[in-house]
Amino acid sequence: MKLSRSQRHSVNRAGLDREEQVTSGHPLKLYNSLGRRIEDFMPRAETVGLYSCGPTVYGYPHIGNMRAYVFADTLRRALRWKRYPVKHVINITDVGHAVAETNLGEDKLEAAAERERRSVEEIAQHYTQAFFDDLTALNILPADEYPRATAHVDAMIEFAAELESTGFAYRIPTGLYFDTSRSSGYGELGLIDVAGQLEGARVEQIAGRRNKTDFALWRAEASDQRRAMRWQSPWGWGAPGWHLECSVMSMHFLGSHFDLHTGGVDHRELHHVNEIAQSEAFLSDGERWVRYWLHNEFLQFNAGKMSKSEGGTVRVSDLADKGYHPMAYRLFLLGGHYRMPLDFTTDALEQTRATMRRLVARIEALRPLPQVVDQAMAGDAAGDDKRAAEILDQVDAAISADLNTPQVLALLQEALKDQDLTEPGRKVVVSAVEALLGLQLGTASQADFEQRRSRDDFSAADIGEIEQLVAARASARAERDWARADVIRQELAQRGIELTDTPTGTTWAPQLDG
Repeated sequence: MKLSRSQRHSVNRAGLDREEQVTSGHPLKLYNSLGRRIEDFMPRAETVGLYSCGPTVYGYPHIGNMRAYVFADTLRRALRWKRYPVKHVINITDVGHAVAETNLGEDKLEAAAERERRSVEEIAQHYTQAFFDDLTALNILPADEYPRATAHVDAMIEFAAELESTGFAYRIPTGLYFDTSRSSGYGELGLIDVAGQLEGARVEQIAGRRNKTDFALWRAEASDQRRAMRWQSPWGWGAPGWHLECSVMSMHFLGSHFDLHTGGVDHRELHHVNEIAQSEAFLSDGERWVRYWLHNEFLQFNAGKMSKSEGGTVRVSDLADKGYHPMAYRLFLLGGHYRMPLDFTTDALEQTRATMRRLVARIEALRPLPQVVDQAMAGDAAGDDKRAAEILDQVDAAISADLNTPQVLALLQEALKDQDLTEPGRKVVVSAVEALLGLQLGTASQADFEQRRSRDDFSAADIGEIEQLVAARASARAERDWARADVIRQELAQRGIELTDTPTGTTWAPQLDG
């Protein structure tokens, strides 16, 4: 880290005495996992610092993973609506995350590289791009920074060395460990019974570890081991622990203290607990490192939480292959509160597909929509339309009540049927909801949400024939035999197949049923 002790105590001081940031409308209230209560949001400074735990890029993200980023995007849109400037950081974990969440053992990227017979760099690049593709598909606003853990290892070593020098960390043969007994209030975020863990927890046995809750800041190589990803450090060759990266990179981009930290509820009991312990020990200024901790619940799939490492999971692209536009899935997520588990089923997704089609059918006649991104712009656009102003106030109340997106959606449905609302007023309400929910209401078409046949409706033999015809058409086009290419396209159309020509080749999908 490039922060001296005096700097660590001065960063962000300007906002500490600020009791509130004045905004119009309803005060923003958020459920703080630290204390398990609803609190008024009061930022430290003019610009809100928002950090979201990003993916470990050893495999494709599944639809359960992406719930965390739709939630964080909704939070960011709500802050923009309330006219708070925001700096958003999402990290990319490309080193440090051990298999099975242990302190020892193989790194998840190293395991993936061995499994797929590719380098760890190729694994990281490929799956990072897959993550970015899903962010784009789900209309998630780009973060300001996407730092990669491997680019900040030197700073992590400095951070860990500071903890060792101040007595918060100790060396054992397997690396450098954080002494949780030195952390007052350790486990508060996760409501952890530390004494119970020390007595009976079934945890990894590590020779020399003082407490069973102590965690690795640095994972040293064994004498007979050579990691694919390794750095020299005061504790020998090795790699950083998983928890270290988020503390170091968040402080680098957002300052020593910032406002909001988000992630999945599975991070609340371990990863974020350890982030807090090491960060507050490093700062040693008696203040909360981060004021607000927000966590989204799991997506339930086949009566259990979806896990990327278990296999057989569903990706955003899988939904698209089955004819479901990504906005149908985004609507499915927003139709439930972020703090409630959601049970994913095909029937539920089909219902949201049909809902999106009905919404777009009503909204298409209102286009073009006015440009609205925040509450003030919406008020200006509504002008003297009192009914529009009333609905906008209700929308503001809903999003301000811990991001009550189901209520925002209900208000949109009512507004589209409200006989007392003028057409200009209706346009403003739709634009306001779009600014908050990001469903592409101003651009999506009904055709995007028509029911499609799935590839699953075709036999393996049918798919083989289709792909042979697609290849034959590609050859005809390469030979500039346009007549033959057109005949093949017509034959495929008769089979119910729609072709899309792209710079990288031709793709096919079942035609809309209509």
